[in-house]
Amino acid sequence: MVKLDIISDPICPWCYIGKTNLDKALAEVPDHPFTIEWHPFQLNPDMPASGMDRRAYLEGKFGGKEAAVRAYAPVVEHAEKSGALINFDAIKTTPNTIDAHRLIHWAGIEQRQSFVVDLLFKAYFVDGRDIGDHEVLADIADTAEMDAAMVTKLLASDSDAADIRARDAHSRKMGINSVPTFIVAQQHAVPGAQPPEMWANVISDIMEQIAAAE
Repeated sequence: MVKLDIISDPICPWCYIGKTNLDKALAEVPDHPFTIEWHPFQLNPDMPASGMDRRAYLEGKFGGKEAAVRAYAPVVEHAEKSGALINFDAIKTTPNTIDAHRLIHWAGIEQRQSFVVDLLFKAYFVDGRDIGDHEVLADIADTAEMDAAMVTKLLASDSDAADIRARDAHSRKMGINSVPTFIVAQQHAVPGAQPPEMWANVISDIMEQIAAAE
């Protein structure tokens, strides 16, 4: 198997689009060679713990409503092309994602990481839920058949928060400054929401190399 490390943030629309495209390619090759692991990167590490109003956040970040609309136009275009459903009108809060990243980490221990990432993307981009809210995260854990009571207890503590921040910092020291970033076989960094065709080519090349080595 070949390791595919994915560095992302569950409130990043390009990460959502990137996963949607990757999933399309993987679905075409059920015996694909990838073992996938998700890694934390906070787009807004200084976001207040309770998050902030999304409209205020976007207008502050991009310098007004019109600039925010222009900035998000490519997101809308690529989301439609990929089939990634995004209901921007439903999103009221831009959360701090440290706790969402902790949930992804715990899901990895139980081999449910990609499923939980899917649930987080759907909760935020489709249902407009606040994925910084502990009750929402516990509900997502329950849907993923994790122990929601234990997740609630862990969220109420600082468990693994320092580790998440350290891993985020490590990625930045490696030179990663945008997400998604995909790292193939711990060697080749692939930035951005790549189309399914690109992943199909990568998978084909890897499988040819594996077959030749046997």
